[in-house]
Amino acid sequence: MKKLKILGRTILPGETINLEAEVAKLYDSTDLTMPVKIIRGEKEGPIVFLSAAIHGDEINGVEIIREVLKIIERKKIKGTIIAVPIVNVFGFNNKSRYLPDRRDLNRSFPGSENGSLASRMAKIFMNEIISKCTHGIDFHTGAIHRSNHPQIRADLSCKETKKFAKSFRAPIIVDSQTRDGSLREMARRKGVITLVFEGGEALRFEDDVITAGVKGCISALREIGVLPKLKLVSNRPKPIMALGSYWIRSPKGGTFKLKVKNGQMVKKNQVIGEVTDPLGTDVELIRVHNSGYILGINKLPLVTQGEALVHIATTREGNYKKDRLMDSVD
Repeated sequence: MKKLKILGRTILPGETINLEAEVAKLYDSTDLTMPVKIIRGEKEGPIVFLSAAIHGDEINGVEIIREVLKIIERKKIKGTIIAVPIVNVFGFNNKSRYLPDRRDLNRSFPGSENGSLASRMAKIFMNEIISKCTHGIDFHTGAIHRSNHPQIRADLSCKETKKFAKSFRAPIIVDSQTRDGSLREMARRKGVITLVFEGGEALRFEDDVITAGVKGCISALREIGVLPKLKLVSNRPKPIMALGSYWIRSPKGGTFKLKVKNGQMVKKNQVIGEVTDPLGTDVELIRVHNSGYILGINKLPLVTQGEALVHIATTREGNYKKDRLMDSVD
């Protein structure tokens, strides 16, 4: 088997180890490290990274990876799993999306050894994790006060990525271009087939989202041969393939009352909520621009003019080019 060296440690076939990637020091000179678990099978196979909390307050993925590791450790795998449940350790400890300097780690790849803290952390992750892999799954949630329906985001123009995305069997798959500076874009440039899972909201553990993430991850690992495939085919419904997405924004400031649920199908011109003043004398109905499925919702009812209210996935070919560019960021 090929030699695999991560963070200065050579991982042998059949070996499972826990490592700590040195990131930086805190004010009191305490070392801050990024936890990494590596499970290497006895036979050659794909090398897959599982990452979460690249935005420090997006914690559903931390629990998803923990549950996946519990399952994998009971089985013989083919290939290697590299699990990094907390990438942004600064943000995680501060319950914050960002790093202490307010930089977004997911806009800092591929990073630099002499750059900002975010850039240096991105460089470590690129060199020590992503560059060693063939596949990857990066787990995210909605931002603060926003909840995402469980979904996969991937560039479906790549046949291998599309196959990998479909194998996850999330309720919705969004054809999503990558953004410069994102982990997914840099992984793509390295030839690493990478998916982004979105589900739930920041600073919350949500059982239904975690279950969807765990089942999807195990299913995807079976597809690429890390885990053995099941003889019986699951009867889970096929995912909805979304060609793009768009946000409906508030026409004015006020109180927003939502009348739909995450994942629900909606039709063009359907009323999905209303924005009203405190006395209820000035009511504005919120309607759907193009038919689709609810991808995400704003859970904070107090809104300002132009604020994003509802994220909708579109499936019509005619909306593809326009809506694809409006997809929310990873």
